[in-house]
Amino acid sequence: MTQAGTARTGDPERGTLDKAAAENFPVAPFFLPRAWRDDLMAVYGFARLVDDIGDGDLAPGGADARLLGVAEADADDRLVLLDAFEADLHRVFDAVPLHPLLRRLQPTVRRARLTPEPFLGLIAANRQDQLVQRYETFDDLLAYCELSANPVGRLVLAVTGTSTPERVRRSDAVCTGLQIVEHLQDVAEDLGRDRVYLPAEDMKRFHVTEADLAVPTAGASVRALVAYEAERALNLLNEGTPLVGSVHGRLKLLLAGFVAGGKAAVRAIAAVEYDVLPGPPKPGKLQLLREVGVTLRGEG
Repeated sequence: MTQAGTARTGDPERGTLDKAAAENFPVAPFFLPRAWRDDLMAVYGFARLVDDIGDGDLAPGGADARLLGVAEADADDRLVLLDAFEADLHRVFDAVPLHPLLRRLQPTVRRARLTPEPFLGLIAANRQDQLVQRYETFDDLLAYCELSANPVGRLVLAVTGTSTPERVRRSDAVCTGLQIVEHLQDVAEDLGRDRVYLPAEDMKRFHVTEADLAVPTAGASVRALVAYEAERALNLLNEGTPLVGSVHGRLKLLLAGFVAGGKAAVRAIAAVEYDVLPGPPKPGKLQLLREVGVTLRGEG
C-alpha cells in the first residue's frame, strides 16, 4: 500500500494529510487549480487513512476508532475498523460522515459526482491484506492491484473530468506498475509485516525463499528476481505512458509526474543492482526531473 510516512499525532485529520509530503510523488502539486488540489487532497486523505487502518499505523490513543464509533475493546481490530470505515464511507453519499476526513471528502464526491466503487475497492484491498499475505501468481497480484492501486488513478481522472475508457485502461497500467515498484522498494518492510508481494511461482523459478528476503543484503537469486519484477513494472508503466499525451495543460504535467516517478524508482532500484533489502531505493530530484522531461516529450 502507500507509504506510511511519519506517525500521526494530535489532530487525526491533519496528521493524516501531513503524510502527503512523504509520498513518492506530489499528491496535489502547487501548479494545479485550487479546486483540483482540494479534491485530490480529500481523496488522498481517504486513501491514506484506509491504508493506515490496514497497516496498523493509526496514531496511538484510539482517536480514529472513537471517531468511527468503534468500541475501545475493538480499537485494535483492523477488520472491525475497516467495517466501521466502510459504513462511514456510505454516509458520504447519503448522510453526514463521522470521521472528519470523510466529511472533507463529501464536497469532492458531490462536485465530481464520484461513485462509491473506487473507494470500496481501496477498503477491500486493505481487508484483503488482513486475510491474504502471499500471492501465488503474478495474475493474483494484478487482481490485488486492481483493488489497491487502480482506483486511485480512476479517481484522479474523475476529479479532473477527463475519464474515458481508454484513459482508464492506461491509468490502470500506470497505477499497477507504480504499486509493483512500491512493493519492490518495500520487500523488507512488507516481510516485517508478514506480507510478501513477490509471486510465489516467481520465487520458486528464481530459487528464492523467504529466508533469502530476511537478510541485510540480497544475494544473486534475489537480485535476479527483483530485476525480473522491475522489468514487468516498467512494461506496465510504458503501456500506460500514452495517457500523458492524451490530456493537456497542468493535468498533463501531473500525470507525467506519476509516470516519471515510477520509472525513476525503477532506475533507482537498478542503480543499487536490485539489492532492495537494505531499504527502499529512492530516485533523486534530478533523476525525477529528467524522467518528467522525457515523459513529456513522449520519449519514455
